[in-house]
Amino acid sequence: MNHSLGMAIETLVAILLMLTIVYCVMLNKRLTRLKADEHSLKAVIGELITATEIAERAIGGLKLAVRDVNENLGSQLAAATQMSDQLYKQLGEADNVVRRLSKIAIAARPMTGPETVVAPAAKPSTAKAVAAAAEAFSERRRSNGLAA
Repeated sequence: MNHSLGMAIETLVAILLMLTIVYCVMLNKRLTRLKADEHSLKAVIGELITATEIAERAIGGLKLAVRDVNENLGSQLAAATQMSDQLYKQLGEADNVVRRLSKIAIAARPMTGPETVVAPAAKPSTAKAVAAAAEAFSERRRSNGLAA
């Protein structure tokens, strides 16, 4: 019995050693796959870092473009404002000239009757009204034979 107990213990140890070897082989396969996944993950991380750097450079370029456009737009808006002010002043001067011309035309009209002609009250006019008044004035002058 002593001999069979030793044999049973030896057999049990041999079985446990074989189970340990099988488990070690399985762990080795898993570790090999994990190493392969680690390498592919490192490659993905490298590509991600490269893409991030490219995106950062693109964002920097966009910031410069926005700054340039902002400066150009600001100067163009300032120039447009100045031009608008100039045109407004010129329109006011043209309006005064048309008013004076209409007063001269009314004063130059021959009086046909006892009624007196009163100049209309001066009111701000639009560009179309100024053009219409100038055209009417030139038509009156042509019909009287005073303009060529």
